[in-house]
Amino acid sequence: MRRLITLILLSSISIGFSQTDEIDSLALQLAFQAQDSLKIDTSLKIIKSLYKINDYDRAIKYIIESEKLSNALNHEKGIAEITYYKALVYAEKNDYINAVSGYSKAKMLFNTLKDTLGVAKVNNSIGLIEIKRGNYAKGLQFSLAAIKELEKRHLITDLNLAYSNLAKAYYNINAYDKAITFYLKAADVQEKLNDTAGLNESNNKLAELYSQKKEHRKAIEYYEKVLDSDASNNDSIRGRILPKLGGEYLKFNDYAKATKYLIQGFNINRRTNDKAGLLTALNNLGDLNLRQNRLNIAEKQLLEAGNIANDIDNKTELLRYYKLMKTLDSTRRRFDRAFVWQREYYDLSNSLRRNEVNLNTNIYEPIELELQTSLDKTSVDTNTKPQITTTEYTSDNNEKLKKYKLIFYALLAALAMVSTFLILIYFKRNSNIKYMQELEEKNIKIELQNEAFAEQTKHLENVNNVKDKLFSIVSHDLKDSLSSINGFIDLLKDGSLSREEFDNLIPELSENANNASLLLFNLLNWSKSQMQSLEPKPSLFDVQEVFEDKIKLIEQRMESKGITLVDHSLRDFAYADRSMFEIIIQNLLANALKFCESGDTITVSNHISNGNCIASVADTGIGISKQNIEKLFKSNSFTTMGTDNEKGTGLGLSICKELVELNNGKIWVESTQGVGTTFYVQLPKYKPSS
Repeated sequence: MRRLITLILLSSISIGFSQTDEIDSLALQLAFQAQDSLKIDTSLKIIKSLYKINDYDRAIKYIIESEKLSNALNHEKGIAEITYYKALVYAEKNDYINAVSGYSKAKMLFNTLKDTLGVAKVNNSIGLIEIKRGNYAKGLQFSLAAIKELEKRHLITDLNLAYSNLAKAYYNINAYDKAITFYLKAADVQEKLNDTAGLNESNNKLAELYSQKKEHRKAIEYYEKVLDSDASNNDSIRGRILPKLGGEYLKFNDYAKATKYLIQGFNINRRTNDKAGLLTALNNLGDLNLRQNRLNIAEKQLLEAGNIANDIDNKTELLRYYKLMKTLDSTRRRFDRAFVWQREYYDLSNSLRRNEVNLNTNIYEPIELELQTSLDKTSVDTNTKPQITTTEYTSDNNEKLKKYKLIFYALLAALAMVSTFLILIYFKRNSNIKYMQELEEKNIKIELQNEAFAEQTKHLENVNNVKDKLFSIVSHDLKDSLSSINGFIDLLKDGSLSREEFDNLIPELSENANNASLLLFNLLNWSKSQMQSLEPKPSLFDVQEVFEDKIKLIEQRMESKGITLVDHSLRDFAYADRSMFEIIIQNLLANALKFCESGDTITVSNHISNGNCIASVADTGIGISKQNIEKLFKSNSFTTMGTDNEKGTGLGLSICKELVELNNGKIWVESTQGVGTTFYVQLPKYKPSS
């Protein structure tokens, strides 16, 4: 790369020296030439060379001397060429009045000489200066008048200027299809001329135009052409292109590429303090994070974008900022703020639309311009007109004056009528716009209220479902367990049971009490979770202690069912809510016991994996089918009968999943029918870092 840059610099220096040598040689030649047309031709060569290297002050000196000699010799061709180059120099020095005056004079001289190429070059130059001053419609007509002759002669250097002028003019009057046509032509010529800067400008504009036309694939193609060019090492160019390219990939939801280009563009613009590029990057990053539900980051980026948009008065990006903020606040259900952003968006959008209408009205006003060849001809010499007497002249003038007065008054009356009509239309239109805005605001308010009502209705339905579920469980499962316990107590009070019968019924009584206790645990925590009030209180605790405590609760039931328990638990710590973990293990042990038969084994264990504690409860029971595995953690009502026809509520595993996730953990199951089932619970060993 360094060698390439060195080579380019050396080439530029050598070209500069060669041009200087050529000018010096011509100047020496000029000094010894006689005062004739040959000297004028040599002077013109020097002027053209000086103009090419931007040495306008020296060029003016030669122009003044050559102008005197050309006028003295009446060298029409020389006068026309020198007048044209004099106007070019004035244009480069931003002297608009002298430049336009010189172009007009040069055009008249070229017309006299019937030099169509000279006229085309003058028209092209006038088009350039008018477009630079913002007179796009006028500049368009002059540049269009020059194109045909330049294309016929294949003058690609002049065509490059003409095509670029036309493309810029069409772009600025929002005639995007025409702008694309001429930017494509300009790019083709610039590639032939090896005009890297011009080609990058054309490709950049083509990308913007295709983006506005929603042809995002083409926009990406042209943005990438700019990045692949030699200018890609320029931070200023990369800072402007990368955020736009990232925005184009965002249109296709290609978040990986969008993120890559947006972050690169953001870093470059932050480093170079390019506010325009930084604004585009921030708006697009905010959109990206909003789509990926990273709302806090999106809000921070968008707020900075809004400040920059107001600071540099970028209305287009400010409009986009309002729209994104409305979406952000709607997502967060802050509908009052969303409504404010929506109103700001509509106000600015209407303002920009009105300005665009006014701009187009001004641009397309009829402009008198000589486009036909016949109109480029010089005016007739006044000396050839026939002589007119003073009396005839005065009489004709009086008649003409009367006619002009009548026409003037008629036009004035017509103008008054048209003005009145336009004013009425304007007020009517403003009234309609105001009425439509009020309707839109009312519709938005109604939509926001409907969304809020729908959310409240959904919440009430959920609460009602929770209530129905609670009543159902309490009225059936919990009632059965408590009724059984009450029955035992009544028999004891009546003395209907002997000591031996009582001892035999103790295991059953204990099982009913345990069932009621577990059911109450599950009901309480499930209802709290459904009401969104379940809050974990994490701490470090020994997993082995929890296993030991919960095994004691089911030992008697296991013994009565003929099931063996194997304890492989180890002393290890987890960081979670201990009471919640106890509910999880109690549910998993109860489930294992429920689906085991006499002779089966239940094994509890725990181990460390990737910095997490993993506890497991395995059994050699009847197993779970694949269809039922998919239902386990998805429903609050899925349940099956145990091996001794034990009933369940369907709440246990749903509660387990919710409690595990509240403690930043995971729960999963592995099972084969007829072989057995293993439930795994993963919990962190340490407090998660913020």
